[in-house]
Order: sequence, then C-alpha cells, then structure tokens
Amino acid sequence: MSASIKAVDPRTGEAGPEYVEATPVDVDAAVGAAAAAAVDPGLADPRARAAMLRRAAVRLRAREDELVALCESETGLPPARLHGELARTTGQLEAFAGVVEAGEHLDAILDSADPSAVPPRPDLRRSVVPIGPVAVFGASNFPLAFSTAGGDTASALAAGCPVVVKGHPAHPGTGALVAEELSAAVADAGVPVGTFAHLPSGGFAVGEALVDHPAIRAVAFTGSGRGGRALMDRAAARPEPIPVFAEMGSVNPVVVTEAALDARSAAIVAALTRAVADFGGQLCTKPGLVLVPASAAGDAFADALTEALAARAPEVLLSEAILGGLRGGLRALDDEPSVVRLTKPDGDGHPGFRARPAVYRADAADLGRVVPLAEEHFGPAVILLTYTSLGEAAAALERAGGQLTATVHAEPADHAALYALVEAATRVAGRIVFDGVPTGVAVRWATHHGGPYPASSDGAHTSVGMTALRRFLRPVVYQDAPPSLLPPALRDGNPLGIWRRVDGEMTRD
Repeated sequence: MSASIKAVDPRTGEAGPEYVEATPVDVDAAVGAAAAAAVDPGLADPRARAAMLRRAAVRLRAREDELVALCESETGLPPARLHGELARTTGQLEAFAGVVEAGEHLDAILDSADPSAVPPRPDLRRSVVPIGPVAVFGASNFPLAFSTAGGDTASALAAGCPVVVKGHPAHPGTGALVAEELSAAVADAGVPVGTFAHLPSGGFAVGEALVDHPAIRAVAFTGSGRGGRALMDRAAARPEPIPVFAEMGSVNPVVVTEAALDARSAAIVAALTRAVADFGGQLCTKPGLVLVPASAAGDAFADALTEALAARAPEVLLSEAILGGLRGGLRALDDEPSVVRLTKPDGDGHPGFRARPAVYRADAADLGRVVPLAEEHFGPAVILLTYTSLGEAAAALERAGGQLTATVHAEPADHAALYALVEAATRVAGRIVFDGVPTGVAVRWATHHGGPYPASSDGAHTSVGMTALRRFLRPVVYQDAPPSLLPPALRDGNPLGIWRRVDGEMTRD
C-alpha cells in the first residue's frame, strides 16, 4: 500500500487532503522515460520547447484563482504574494521560451581553418548541447517560483533537458496541480511524454533514488545548507559523479554607516523591518546580520528596529519543521554569553506554526568565533553586530563566509572610504546591494542568484535569470566536420540567423 502525504494549513496546524507518495519504482519509471525523451528529436526542436513553455504559462494563468486558493491553504502565504509569485513563474517560463526561440543560449563560435599557419589550424566550431535528464528538488518557501514549474524546471526544459521533480511535501496539492498543467503543456506541444514528471515525496527514499539513478545527469536544489550538502555528497559518491546546483541560503549581511543613519535612519529601519519579517522571514535573501556603528546613532537604530519588529504580530511559518529549526537556532543564540537578546522570548500558544520576530545584538569582532552568529536562522530573526570601524566591518564580512547578497547603506561622503568594504563584499557575495534591501530577486539577464559556498554549491552559476539554463548545457567542438553533419547553429550561412562569434567577431553574417 502506498504511503501518503498530508497537506497541513500552517495558520492552524490542521491537516487537509492526503496525496499519494511516489516510490523508488516510480523514480525508475520516470527517469527511464526522461532518458528516452533526452534523445528524442521532438525535444531537440527549439520551436516545440518554446511552445511547451508558453503553453505551461497559459495553462497556469487559466487556473490562477484555484491555484492561489489551494496554495494559500497549504503555505499560509497571503493571496497578494501568491498572485505575484504566479506572475513571476509564468513570466519566467515565457522569458525562457524567448531565449530558446532567439537561440541566445547556443553560444555559437566559429574559428576558420588556416592551412598556412604553423602549425596548421583546423576548422573549429563550438556550440552547446543539453546534458540530459535533471532532477529538481522543489523549495518550500516559494511554492510556485522555485518549485514544480519554477526557475530550475523552466531553465532545464529550455536547455532541452527532461526534468523529474521531487515535489515538496509542504505543498503537495499545489505541486500536483502545477504538474498537471505542465504535463498537459508537454502534450500540447508534442514533445515526448517523458520530458516532465512530478514525484510527490515526504521522505528521503525518492530523493536518494533520483540522485543515485545513473540516467540523471544533474541535480538542482533550493533549500537548507544541510539538505544541499547531503545531495552534493551523495552525487559525488556515485560511480559517475554528477553536478549539484544547490542554492542554500545565507545570512545576507547588511552594513549601515554612521552617515547613512544620520541621513535616513527611520527609512532604513522601515525597510529592514519588512525585509526581516514579511512572509515570516522565510526568504533566502532575508538580511540575517546587520552591522551598525558602535555609537549613539547605532544604539538608537538598534532600539528603533527592535521596537518595530517587536510590534509585529506572530508570523506564520511554512511548516512545523521550520518552526522547530528556528527555535533551535534561537536557543543556541540564547546560550551564548556574548549575545544579547533585545526582544522578549516568544511563548507558545500561537495557533498553527507561528513565531514572533526576534532581535539579537553582539560585537562584530565575535563573528567567526561565536558559531551561531554566522548561521542562517530561517524565519523572522535578525542579529545586530556592532562595529568600531569600516575596517572591522569589512573583516567581519569576510569571516561571515559565502553569501547570496551583501548590502551597504552609505552616503556620498562615505564613498572614498568604502573601497575595502566593497571589495570584501565582492569576495564573499554574488550580489552587492547599495542603499536597498536584498529581498526581491529580478528575473533578468544580468541577475546572479548564487554565491561562494556555502551560499551555493557553485558560485559561478545562478538559479535565477536567463543565464540559469547554462547549468544544463555543455560545450561540444566540431573539428573539420563535414558541413552536412554540423548542427544548424554552426553551419555556413547562419541558417538560424543568430548572433555568433566568427573568427573573434560577433556577427549575424
């Protein structure tokens, strides 16, 4: 008898419908179909892939109200947030379709032969090919944009890779509904049926079987550092290791200068209050560390931010497991003598899975020595670190380790003194934000959502934006190939009409 997953409303803790859980046998069938789809000419056709992505967007929009209502009941996220997240999900599906149609991912490079050179140079033509079936692990905190039809799935499909999704147990009904429409889009576009599969799972067996399957060529994951590292280790232990593209969150340090506090302390407090607590602080780019000057202005800022966060109602967390993880992390902070809690301890008695925002304070010099200061506390919690100089703040950034983002609030008068700080931020983070908040990640060509380990498994790649599909492509060079055997992107005359680098120059000729 198959096991089942129960949907739970985190606002109340009440169980909802049950969904049948996949098994390792289902994994083998889904990956087998994906392996067959990977070599099917139907999936190689860029027009068919673009049509599939566009049809998926249309189908998801057509069920928007139903999808948002179901997702709200499983995540406790407000409808306005979910409508916005669905728009992001469908928008990135269509954006990747545009990339495929324009051939902008093909990276075509042609270097002409030169028999007179010493030694003679051959004709070299380089492009990219899909790596094969990809296992995608859905995220809990973005049930649409980073889950079943989210950015990992969209970019892998755009690259021409079949996708097998391990559905997240925190929103099983949402995943099933999205998978239904994505599977229908596969059928509408006429691409092979094994192009997409969705496997609901609440335990480890399905995920482990996916990573172990010899036909899986890469893993994409968004989630905790512990979960990402477990996948990395398992994928590396295979007889044929495969890459894991894991986005594992970070503490996203924010540095605020004395001049910035003098100019706009209230505005910074308001922005950070929202960034720390909105949606339960369950964003991978939530600022978890805020570095403030050791001064009267810094003390006033700390008081104001503490007051603003303490005034918030208890925030709904996505699951009981996330609530338990947050409480455990805060207990570790409470046990540190050098760390001071500025908000009152949260009590029990809240309905569902809820937590009041928590604010702590410590010295920047302790970062790296006091372990819990550098750990991600996933939820509405923030640590204020007091620094005595910009040099000390820069050193603290480096000790914080790999981050998705680092933020600097400063005034023009600070800029001449900020070089070392910005250089430190560049060494540890994938995105440097000035005078803003790190929450909110645009789906653009220039986006980089990744960073040095442990923020992500491979800081050279992004999980958001148009270049995300590069994770699922590998280069192939054709040397002195007969013209009739070249892929269209590399043929003389440029039949696709795409931009190519020919003998070092970008051209469409």
